[in-house]
Amino acid sequence: MRVMAIGGNPDDIEFMCGGTLLRCKERGDDITMCVSTNGSQGHYIIGSPHLSNIRKREARQSALVAGAEIILLDLPDAGPYPEPWQRDLYVEAIRSANPDMILTHYPTDYMTDHYYTSQNVLDASFWCAVPQYYTQSLGTSVVPAVFFWDTLGGLGGFQPTEWVDVSDVWDKKVEMLLCHQSQALWLKEHDDIDYVEFMATAARFRGLQCGVKYAEAFTALMRWPRVKPYRMLP
Repeated sequence: MRVMAIGGNPDDIEFMCGGTLLRCKERGDDITMCVSTNGSQGHYIIGSPHLSNIRKREARQSALVAGAEIILLDLPDAGPYPEPWQRDLYVEAIRSANPDMILTHYPTDYMTDHYYTSQNVLDASFWCAVPQYYTQSLGTSVVPAVFFWDTLGGLGGFQPTEWVDVSDVWDKKVEMLLCHQSQALWLKEHDDIDYVEFMATAARFRGLQCGVKYAEAFTALMRWPRVKPYRMLP
C-alpha cells in the first residue's frame, strides 16, 4: 500500500503520526511525507529566510530516518489557504505519491496552517482522481481514503475511532522528531515545553485508551467513495 502524510508545518507529521508511518514502513508500505509550509515563522530570533532553510533541512533528515519520500510545498507559515492555485499544489503532490491512504490534520485543529492544510487535502484528494483536472501529473485511479490524526492536546472536538500501537517504534519516532532541533530548543527556551515529553504525554494517554504503552489516534473521513470494508491503518 502507498501511504501519504500531509502536515501543515515541519514536525507536525512526526509529532502526530510518525509512529504510524514507521509501522506502515515495517509492513512494506511506501510512505511519503508532504509538508505544506517551510516553517519560516517558527522562531523569535532566527530570521525567516535562514530559518526556512534550516527547517526544510530538518524535514529532509526526518524523512531519511523514516525511509520516506518527502515533498516540500514551501508555502510560508500562515500561508496555506483554500484557494484554487494552492489546491493545484496539493493535487500535484497527491498525484505524484498516488496514495491509497492519506493522513492529515483534523479540520478544527488549533491554527490556520493546520486546518487550511486539512481543507486543501480534502479538496485535492478528490480532484486528484478527476482526469480533466489538469496538473503536471495524470489523475490517480482512485480517490484515496483520508484519516485525520489527533489534535494538539486532544481538543477541538476530536474523538478517535482508531488507534495504532506505536510502542515498538517509539524510539525511532522520537529520533524523527528530534531532527527538528530548531523547534526543540526554541520551545524549551521560550515556552518551557519539553518537545518529547509533550508528545509522550499525548501518546501515553491514547495508549491508555487502547491498552498499550504508546498509541496514535485517528478518525476516518466518512464520505463516499473513501470508506473501505477493511482496516487500512497498521
